[in-house]
Amino acid sequence: MNNFTIVRPEHLNHHGYLFGGSMLRWVDEYAWLVASLDFPGCTLVTVGMDAIRFRQRVLSGSILRFQILPRRQGNTSMTYSVEVFADEPGATEEKEVFSTSISFVCLDEEGNKKPLPTGTPLRSAKDA
Repeated sequence: MNNFTIVRPEHLNHHGYLFGGSMLRWVDEYAWLVASLDFPGCTLVTVGMDAIRFRQRVLSGSILRFQILPRRQGNTSMTYSVEVFADEPGATEEKEVFSTSISFVCLDEEGNKKPLPTGTPLRSAKDA
């Protein structure tokens, strides 16, 4: 599934490029949205991000595309791969600027791990 956002001046660091914390917030939020659509009715929380790679600087005015695809489904958790592409102002093609994988776990009312519902497969890449 793809999500989009635009980089605005309030997202920039003191060097004038996208602040990494803004990128991580968007990745967490957008991946959680995908996971919530894949597992409706579940209480899902982020448990980790792996292999975080900031590949290139991102300019103000860039349109970011977050490509979020399923990677693994366990008994109580799931993992998604996230690649972020930037379409900079005036560019003719987008470039990959960030990648990671992010994992969520399903919790019950007391905050304990809970099995994911059976028969709820992750979206395939063709559904994205």
